[in-house]
Amino acid sequence: MIDFSTLYDKHIDNLFAFGTKFTTDRETIKDCIQDVFVKLYSKRDNLESVENIERYLYVSLRNRINDEYRHNFRICDNEITDKNTKTIVEELEYQSEMAENEKELTKLVENLFVKLSPRQQEIIRLHYVEQRKYEEICEIMGINYQSVRNLMHRSINRLRNFATQTKTAI
Repeated sequence: MIDFSTLYDKHIDNLFAFGTKFTTDRETIKDCIQDVFVKLYSKRDNLESVENIERYLYVSLRNRINDEYRHNFRICDNEITDKNTKTIVEELEYQSEMAENEKELTKLVENLFVKLSPRQQEIIRLHYVEQRKYEEICEIMGINYQSVRNLMHRSINRLRNFATQTKTAI
């Protein structure tokens, strides 16, 4: 006869660690481990045929976690209704509209960007596109720290002025 409390105490930590390889949901892992031990206890009369109980536990836990996610996936599929479909369609339309707005804004920024001097374009590209720090920009451009700050400030102000002029022209 198997001593279930000793078996549980001996393997619980390793089973939990094993479960984290399949999911990060700690509660699901705990529930699945509990289910494995309940099933094991309910079938305790048939355990004589099991040669390696530890392997049996790991395989059972993996299968139980997979079953849990398959079950949850089916529940989600069954809950699709006309109301949910309308919400999904509205969300897709919103995302499409936002993508279109983003394209227009990107085009506008590109048009404003080409109006900057080459050095202003370079500093904006280094800082915002390549995400370089001011110290790195100093080395790349061969200017001191304060000059980098001044050039960045003038470049951004010039972009703002171009944007304001474009906005009033529209």
